[in-house]
Formats: sequence, C-alpha cells, structure tokens
Amino acid sequence: MNEQVDVGDPATSGGPASQASMYARGSAANMVRSLLVIGGLMVLLFFMVARVNSVSGPDVDISRVATPIVKEYGWPIEAPAGLPDGWRPSAVRFVPSTDKLRTWHLGYISPDGHYIAIEQTKDATEAWITQQTNRAPEGGTLEAGGRTWQKYVREAKTQNSLVAPGPGDLTTIITGDGTFEELTLFADHLKPYESPAT
Repeated sequence: MNEQVDVGDPATSGGPASQASMYARGSAANMVRSLLVIGGLMVLLFFMVARVNSVSGPDVDISRVATPIVKEYGWPIEAPAGLPDGWRPSAVRFVPSTDKLRTWHLGYISPDGHYIAIEQTKDATEAWITQQTNRAPEGGTLEAGGRTWQKYVREAKTQNSLVAPGPGDLTTIITGDGTFEELTLFADHLKPYESPAT
C-alpha cells in the first residue's frame, strides 16, 4: 500500500480550495480599468511637473564689444536706444566679413520674435552690401531716423533690409526677418554708441 499523497493539493489535504481573483483572470474590462488608472496618473503628473515656457540665452554685453571699436578704431557705430518693451539684444560681434571688411553686428529679437540686426562697416563694397542683404533686389526707399534708406526685399527667404550711407565713412544696414515696420522702428531708435562712464 504505497499511496502517495500530495500535501499541497487541497483535494487530498482536506483544506479549502483557493480561488483566483477576478482581476487576476485578465478580462478585457480589467485591462481597460488598469489603463484608465495609469492614464489618470500620467495626466496628474503632466500637470504637476513644472515646464519652461521659453528659453532665453545669456545676457549680451554690448559694451564689451562696442567700447573698443569706438576707442581703438574711432568708428561712429550706432546702437538702438529706448526701444519699446519686448525688444532684447541677442548677439553682438565685431568680425571680418565679405572682402575682409570688419563689421559691427548687433542683433535684437523683436516682441514678435523676429531677428533684426544692424551691420556697419567702413568703406563698404558692393559685394559686402550684396552679402549682408542676402542678394536681395532693391525695392524702393523709405525715410526713418532722419535719413533715406534703400529697401531690399528677399521674399524667398523672408529677409528685409534697409541700407543707408553714414554716419561718417560707415555704411549702415538694418536687416533681418522682421517686417519693414519693425526695421523702421529700429532705425528710428538708432543713436551713436557712447561708452559707459567708468
């Protein structure tokens, strides 16, 4: 009489049979409920986590670049002064450009998010103007900031430019993807750059 008894078998051990939970059986309704719970937690986390609305670059130190140009080169460079709220400087440099002409560049972001810059050089060549205006054709003139500007319109890449002689031996270009209204406003606020008092 070699009877084998499985101790873990409820039928032979005399204990009650354990039944699997309704949720453990994996019905489609249970899966949908689980997904809804997970989705709700993800939505809750989405609204709890802080998000950045905009990213701004580092502050632009205009005087660090402009002051040496005025003191060492004696150029009467210009920069906008008193622009309305929302305009912010985003780039400044003094580097060789087309025909190795050193170029003063000061770029701003307008309140509408357009990039507008002033470009100035001494003894500008036609090639320098063509490069700075992105080979745009001329498109009439306008008055702004006490001078007459030649308009250049590059519709294919949305670049508008204003070009005028002066001040002094310099040629000034205002250029960017902004509207002519923005470029005119920028031109109206141009002033000779003055080094901060030390």
